Amino acid sequence: MEVARAIGVDIGGSGIKAAVVDVRTGVLVGERVRVPTPQPSTPDAVLAAAAALVEQLGAGLPVGVGVPGVVLGGVVMSAANIDAEWIGFDVRDALAGRFGVCSVLNDADAAGLAEMRFGAAAGHPGVVLMLTLGTGIGSALFAGGLLVPNTEFGHIEIRGKDGERRASAGARERRGLSYKRWAPLLEEYLRRIDALVWPDLIILGGGVSKRADRFLGLIDVRPPVMPAALLNGAGIVGAAVRAAEQDDGSPGVT
Repeated sequence: MEVARAIGVDIGGSGIKAAVVDVRTGVLVGERVRVPTPQPSTPDAVLAAAAALVEQLGAGLPVGVGVPGVVLGGVVMSAANIDAEWIGFDVRDALAGRFGVCSVLNDADAAGLAEMRFGAAAGHPGVVLMLTLGTGIGSALFAGGLLVPNTEFGHIEIRGKDGERRASAGARERRGLSYKRWAPLLEEYLRRIDALVWPDLIILGGGVSKRADRFLGLIDVRPPVMPAALLNGAGIVGAAVRAAEQDDGSPGVT
């Protein structure tokens, strides 16, 4: 039976967001709920906060969770912007007892799936790179509509530092930079990525995407660069779609 709705949860370094999603259209159903990410951001603390949001939205729907780290078989393998206790932690197993159908994937991969299905890259046949600009930089790479999971392009080195430490939205805020002063750092990062991946399209997501008019015009790179059409809700939508497709027995790709 086709699943029409699912709950998407997007765990970030600074906030946890969730909503019910109509997975046929990518539209949020009702309100989006959010809480700050607990500090320290241990698995127990974060998943308790995420579970409270899911219960607030209503039980009985498939649940998809996006995590800011590499996820293999439901197990988190890296943790750049959350507590190191996440490394080796089986999120899917921890949540399955609470929610029944539960899928777990990298948060940027979730956002990219949503943009490929419903957003700025819908129907795009080439190489698409989704970058989520938040506390760090998440990345999702697609070729011919298919996801190459768990890329970590936020950690490409630029001038001796991880790219995300120079060009993320979090770095802009920590350094108190205006969008005008931040744009050259983001451009340098995008040029470096372009030289390695040569995408046909770059999509910028994360909370800063809703302010794209303040900085996109200041950036000059080879491939077209577009803000995420689903803005900061892309991760929620993609996580929900993945959960619904798992429940329906389909593969969960675009």
